[in-house]
Amino acid sequence: MSAYFSDHTFRFQRALARHNEREWFHAHKADYEAHLRQPFLQLIADLQAPLAKLSDHFVADPRPVGGSLFRIHRDTRFSKDKTPYKPWAGARLYHQRSRETEAPSFYIHIAPGDSFVGGGLWHPGTPTTRRVRSFIADNPAAWKRFTGAARFRERCSMVGETLVRPPAGFPADHPLIDDLKRKDFVAVCALDDALVTGPKLVSSIAERLALVAPLIDYLCAALDLEY
Repeated sequence: MSAYFSDHTFRFQRALARHNEREWFHAHKADYEAHLRQPFLQLIADLQAPLAKLSDHFVADPRPVGGSLFRIHRDTRFSKDKTPYKPWAGARLYHQRSRETEAPSFYIHIAPGDSFVGGGLWHPGTPTTRRVRSFIADNPAAWKRFTGAARFRERCSMVGETLVRPPAGFPADHPLIDDLKRKDFVAVCALDDALVTGPKLVSSIAERLALVAPLIDYLCAALDLEY
């Protein structure tokens, strides 16, 4: 299998970070299409089979508009940073019910020196957060089993924001208090640049999706979603 991305991909992203303006982007839109957008859409299509082996309820959608690939345009409406473009690319492999309810998803992030595969719930709403925390408290063994698994700990890490104080209803000395204080329930597994630009990207991503899958499964159970 030939590579999806190349040094040209990272070169474009680095240059976009330096020249994050509409005139520059439109002058280099052909590079974006050839070296980032089209290869990423093909990658998403090629991840459909590996994803299906993990779950029948998650979607890798390669449609150019409205699919898994996030738009490169930033939403600047509520941000002090008014740069119009993201100097990274991301795709969400989403739950088939995600349009009707808050649901966990798998995620792929491509950026020079900062590529990764991840998954979970990022900035969930308060009701969802309460449900997940209660589920962790009621089902601690399964949570500890996957977060403590050797391969998971070797390749992945839990990330995101946490509360300073214990959430309401949970004692400060709870054995899982650090996890109950999470505001995000997300795991990430790094992809180095050589993997991203090499011929084994699909298998490398599939391996990391499998490491994150127990978290996705657990969150689906917490939210009464199929996995």
